[in-house]
Amino acid sequence: MIGSIADDGDLMELRPTWAANLVTALAHIDGHSVGVIANQPQTVAGTLDIPASRKGARFVALCDAFNLPIITLVDTSGFYPGKDLEWRGMIRYGAQLAFAYARATVPRISVTLRKSYGGAYIVMDSKYMGNDLAFAWPSAEIAVMGAKGAVEILHRSASETERAALADDYEERLLNPYIAASRGSIDAVIDPSDTRREVSAGLAMLQSKREQLPERRHDNTPL
Repeated sequence: MIGSIADDGDLMELRPTWAANLVTALAHIDGHSVGVIANQPQTVAGTLDIPASRKGARFVALCDAFNLPIITLVDTSGFYPGKDLEWRGMIRYGAQLAFAYARATVPRISVTLRKSYGGAYIVMDSKYMGNDLAFAWPSAEIAVMGAKGAVEILHRSASETERAALADDYEERLLNPYIAASRGSIDAVIDPSDTRREVSAGLAMLQSKREQLPERRHDNTPL
């Protein structure tokens, strides 16, 4: 997917063997250098764990330091579950990724390709992290959780047949990007074949982006 939006399909992936569930790469779009961060659903379903959160936060900070626009391609079912990760500080490391995005002042564009669930939706440069443009494919699923998990929580006493019908209804009514777009969480639902063109146009519009920062501004990083 990164190759399909990069000039000549060329990209340079950074740290490819560490936290493979998150891809970080440098590329060019219309001759301009950009940083691209993307979930890799072929590794632990693209979920975010501690190494992926650290990798993503470091890369976002790198792009911000060198004035590289950040393109975020989202396809994640959430944070990787597990008591061990919670004991080791999953929330703190996830907060570092969210903090890196919120602090970045470079142009930021996100494209939701497929799944975007729960807390991982927020930290993967959602509109609520202050990004500049948020696109989504028609196949995007933006929600707190998937249909099956939601039905199992909300309708525990329902039969298997009833649960299947409720899950289908949940998917039809809520698991689509148009609900998010109607609420302002997505700027536009785009055709997958238009992704490079839309991203390129967005970067051209954001070339003159400037953020007015207050004097003596400092932050308090979650460590």
